[in-house]
Amino acid sequence: MKRLLAGLAIAGLAALPAHAALKAGDKAPDFSTQASMGGKVFNFSMKDALKKGPVVLYFYPAAFTPGCTIEAHEFADATDDFHKLHTTVIGVSRDNIDTLNKFSVSECRSKFPVAADTDGKITQAYDAVLVPPWNPKAEPVANRTSYVISPKGEVIYDYTSLDPSKHVENTMDAVKTWDSGHGR
Repeated sequence: MKRLLAGLAIAGLAALPAHAALKAGDKAPDFSTQASMGGKVFNFSMKDALKKGPVVLYFYPAAFTPGCTIEAHEFADATDDFHKLHTTVIGVSRDNIDTLNKFSVSECRSKFPVAADTDGKITQAYDAVLVPPWNPKAEPVANRTSYVISPKGEVIYDYTSLDPSKHVENTMDAVKTWDSGHGR
C-alpha cells in the first residue's frame, strides 16, 4: 500500500517542471553496479556498454509503481529498435537487486537490464535525485530522467519529466539523430 501511495504521489507530480543538471556536451560519469536482466544478476559497466555504441540511461523513482511500470513496458517494447541502432538501454533506481530481479522479468520483460543504486551515488552523479515533496524527510529517490550518451561518453540528450509518456519517444529520436550523423 505504501508503494502504491508513493507511486500515485509521484504520478501526481508529473506536471511539475524539472530539469537535469547534466546537459548535452557534458561528460557522463562512469560507473559500475549490480544489474539484473531476466532475473539474472550481473555487473553492469558504463565503460563497457559504451564500447558497443550509445547508451540510453534512464532513472526512475521505484520499481512496480504505476509510472515506472508504464515506462518499463515502453522501453521493453522499443528495445529491439534501440538494438538495431547499436544502443544499450539501462534503467537505474534506488531499489535493491532482489526487487530488480523481479522487475526485470515482469515489467522489463527480460528485454533490458535495470541497475541497483541503493546508496544513491549514481543518481547523485547524474543529478537525477528527487526528494519526495510530500515527505521532505524521506529518503530521496531517482527522478524520472533519461539521458542518451554517445560512445565517447558525452551526454547528447537529457530529459526530465515525472510523466513517463515521452521518455522512450524522445530518447529514440535523439539516438536516431545521433546515428544519422555518424554514418551508420
